[in-house]
Amino acid sequence: MLNNSIIDRLKLPFRKEKELFSSLRDILGFYPRNIELYKLALMHKSIARRNAKGKPVNNERLEFLGDAVLDAVVGDIVYRHFEGKREGFLTNTRSKLVQRDTLNKLAQEMGINRLILSSGHSNSHNNYMGGNAFEALVGAIYLDRGYDMCMRFMQKRILSQLINIDKVAYKEVNFKSKLIEWSQKNKVRLDFKLVSQSKENGGSPVFVYKAVIEGLDGGQGKGYSKKESQQMASKETLQRLKREPQFIDAVFAAKTDRTKMEEMPVLNVPDTEEKEDFIITRDIPVDEAGNTTESRRKPQVDVPAVEDDSEEFDLSDITATPKSQSREDIIAAAEAAAYE
Repeated sequence: MLNNSIIDRLKLPFRKEKELFSSLRDILGFYPRNIELYKLALMHKSIARRNAKGKPVNNERLEFLGDAVLDAVVGDIVYRHFEGKREGFLTNTRSKLVQRDTLNKLAQEMGINRLILSSGHSNSHNNYMGGNAFEALVGAIYLDRGYDMCMRFMQKRILSQLINIDKVAYKEVNFKSKLIEWSQKNKVRLDFKLVSQSKENGGSPVFVYKAVIEGLDGGQGKGYSKKESQQMASKETLQRLKREPQFIDAVFAAKTDRTKMEEMPVLNVPDTEEKEDFIITRDIPVDEAGNTTESRRKPQVDVPAVEDDSEEFDLSDITATPKSQSREDIIAAAEAAAYE
């Protein structure tokens, strides 16, 4: 390792970009071998360069790789440093070390921001350009010198000189969780509302959220992600609750009004009877006896007509006083009837 360092230093005067080599040596603690990887790591997408095939040339791919390598390296360091600690503690500590705010501050402190190639306007904003470049540099180190050099860079250059890992581990930075916990303990309603969403000139999204407690506007936060803006809004709200007695009094007064309204009885209970207005009815007249005229109507039956057969019947021989018969006539009639 020593011999390689001496060789790299001897080559420095003969390199075309010796100023960049020297700057990277001061930042990383060693001389790069493949300088093109580090140049790419410092190239922000806002400059909109493309290669011969028309594909964009920037540090986003190296940022992706560096993010994964950084998680592995920092996870390894945290695991060995905090022996016996549970998984939740280790995960939370690693998250604090690799979060964008931390990486952004490291990039500023180490001078990485001065080397970033960009369109120029984004450097004036407190965005994540420096933190993204830091991750991209880790990706470049991994491709140029391997995993062991990434581990050495984080241990020797970062955690031993720039970051106190123990202070980071036990520092409470989740302001949103603290505000939610406070609101739950005090049974206070808390919401986060989006105020605005826009894009800056470089295309990075900008979110503005505000915390609303019992309908009252609390703190407002601006960030390059929903999470960051809500964290900032929560922090400002907690500060107001601590420093402004009038604000906290107004919050609890609003809570009292709300709970009174919720406890008021409901006087008008809605009817649950279903209306059968889908049935069509018609008025039927009723007589004095209470019977409907419908019930008194008799059905009309068609009676077949009877033909007049008066011509076929002769009634002339029928009389009211029949003529008297002799004894011989009666005997003769009886004998005739017997032999018919």
